Amino acid sequence: MTVHPQPQTGPRREPVFGADVDATPPLTSPTTASPPGVDGHGTRSPDVLFRSIVSSVRSVLFADEATVRLAVGCFVAGGHLLVEDFPGLGKTTLAKALAYAFGLEFRRVQFTADLLPADITGAMVFDADRREPTFRPGPVFTNVLMADELNRASPRAQSALLEAMEERQVTVDGRSFALPKPFMVVATQNPYDAAGTSPLPHGQRDRFLLRLALGYPTRDDEDALVAGEDPAERVSALAPALSLAELQSLMDAVAKAYVSPSARVYLLDLIRETRTHRSVSVGASPRAAMSVVRMARAVAVANGRNYVNPEDIQAVAGPALAHRLLLHPGAEFAEGGPEAVVAELLHLVPVPLADGVTAHPAT
Repeated sequence: MTVHPQPQTGPRREPVFGADVDATPPLTSPTTASPPGVDGHGTRSPDVLFRSIVSSVRSVLFADEATVRLAVGCFVAGGHLLVEDFPGLGKTTLAKALAYAFGLEFRRVQFTADLLPADITGAMVFDADRREPTFRPGPVFTNVLMADELNRASPRAQSALLEAMEERQVTVDGRSFALPKPFMVVATQNPYDAAGTSPLPHGQRDRFLLRLALGYPTRDDEDALVAGEDPAERVSALAPALSLAELQSLMDAVAKAYVSPSARVYLLDLIRETRTHRSVSVGASPRAAMSVVRMARAVAVANGRNYVNPEDIQAVAGPALAHRLLLHPGAEFAEGGPEAVVAELLHLVPVPLADGVTAHPAT
């Protein structure tokens, strides 16, 4: 059974269901010198593609470049993003900008206390014409799903996303339906002490590749925001920064980036230290270790390399690990939270000597 997403209002981005896209690169004259990062056939290198996405998102979102790079890296690594911050700081703009800059379909679900799982995944309904039950897909059948204020919904509604995030499918009445490819959840949540919120279960937080906070903009950025046009109009007009074939090639480059032995040693030392730290009751899981590797691959590709080194691990350890750690009661305040624990371990765990690997051997 083939499932097609329901029509939506606003700018239309067709979902990508796989690799049936035109992968033929545009040709350029052989006598014309190619700009940096572009080969003789006009094909842009992965790091150039990555930078073009970051520039596109930052053209409509006033956030620091490091945060946007991590958000873009989360997407091309095939992960899900959790953005925790106060209202009005650009969380929705970030989610839309990511979807539109990649040229993908975007949908949004407002999580409330009365939200039901079927409101997210869809449901079987009776088709009067065919006189049989028919699956009506929910908003999860898209490329980029924004789960807004995820921690305001009931645990039952929150759990409706677990299978979609892990298996890229939903199961209704015993039948499984595949989601479009690529598929990413950008979930937002207000701080835990906000009225009407409750902490996400540890198992659900572990499904998110990264947790980020946008923070307040600089004075100059806020001045430009006030003086400019409505951010919602700017992001709605955002054109794709790359083709679907280029997106696939970028994601392939990230997936194939080589993880050097020294990077693996450093990562495993870091992960194991989270399990024995005095303030941690539940340390990082094997899935957390794999998540760090996925993000480190994205950072390596963004920096123009096809291999991961320990510095890439350090760059993503905080956003990829902190939300996965459970601290002992009271340690949240005494130690400064999981972020402080990760920062301490980054300072204490020794970085292995370089192993001499400069590129992945050709295969």
